[in-house]
Amino acid sequence: MTAMELVSHADELKQGASLLGIDLSSIQQQQLLAYLTLLNKWNKAYNLTAVRDPAEMVSRHLLDSLSVMSQAELGGARWLDVGSGGGMPGIPLAIMFPERNFTLLDSNGKKTRFLTQVKLELKLANVEVVHSRVEQFTPAQPFTDITSRAFSSLEDFANWTRHLSDSATRWLAMKGMQPDDELQALPADFQLERCLVLKVPGCQGQRHLLILRRTS
Repeated sequence: MTAMELVSHADELKQGASLLGIDLSSIQQQQLLAYLTLLNKWNKAYNLTAVRDPAEMVSRHLLDSLSVMSQAELGGARWLDVGSGGGMPGIPLAIMFPERNFTLLDSNGKKTRFLTQVKLELKLANVEVVHSRVEQFTPAQPFTDITSRAFSSLEDFANWTRHLSDSATRWLAMKGMQPDDELQALPADFQLERCLVLKVPGCQGQRHLLILRRTS
């Protein structure tokens, strides 16, 4: 990316964040743009995202991830991003909440290599990258919040991560259209706490955040 393109992306990021009610610090903005640069660079070889245009990545990936901030602020100290892929929403949230710990999990080795590089280059001490299938992941402690973005059906998301939770855990699933069929298929011990419509600057189409809790 050229210097002029970076300035343009910085403006788009700052304006979009402002529309979301987020006041980015200069360090947060620098880290988000450094992440964007790495995503664009590695995507050519590693196929991390179908989005090829960095300008589109600002809205489709950075601002989309930041659109859950109001709910993320209500979360706890230990986060798991399941099927993290290129790092959305885990990396942007880790940048915004440096005092919280984020585990980014993916079964694809290319993607976890990329995430490890992002952690190193951005010096994200609050990020741990795990190369594993979620069903086989056995951490020492449960997570307070478990996120996913276009990872799986809600039923699989709930079933595959149940062992990583306790009674206080929240699940935050980022979806396109409201998945009514998936909600009907939720396991019996899960319930929908809230369904929020996300307004993402620069993004067309519907975006929803579904917050789930266990009932037992």
